[in-house]
Amino acid sequence: MFLDARRHGVVLVRPLARASVFAALGAIGLAVGWPASVAGGAFLLAAGLVATLSVWRWDRTHVVVTGDSLLVEQGLVRRRTASVRLSRIRGVEVEQSLLGRVLGYGTVVAGELEIAFVPDPSGLSGLVQDLSR
Repeated sequence: MFLDARRHGVVLVRPLARASVFAALGAIGLAVGWPASVAGGAFLLAAGLVATLSVWRWDRTHVVVTGDSLLVEQGLVRRRTASVRLSRIRGVEVEQSLLGRVLGYGTVVAGELEIAFVPDPSGLSGLVQDLSR
């Protein structure tokens, strides 16, 4: 195995922001008191679930480069894998927004496989191109 990496942490920004909004609404509900405290507790529970599931999903998604394949593996209980054989890759494309260039992530397109939020996409692209020769 030449590489085993998680997607860039920027994928957590949106779900953790959503969890923060739920947590703020929950705190307000608890501060107001009965009966809003029941809704506040529900919002806090929702915030915890959203944050936990988002981090879990991020932690269980891996970009893997082996001697003959580029893979994206997702999940623990229900495992999904998308792969492309290195011998079938003719070229590798890297797409990066301005924010992606600043923070060091991008999308890598290799054959039929498109992987978003890859950390150091140029490094992954170079590795895949070197191995596919």
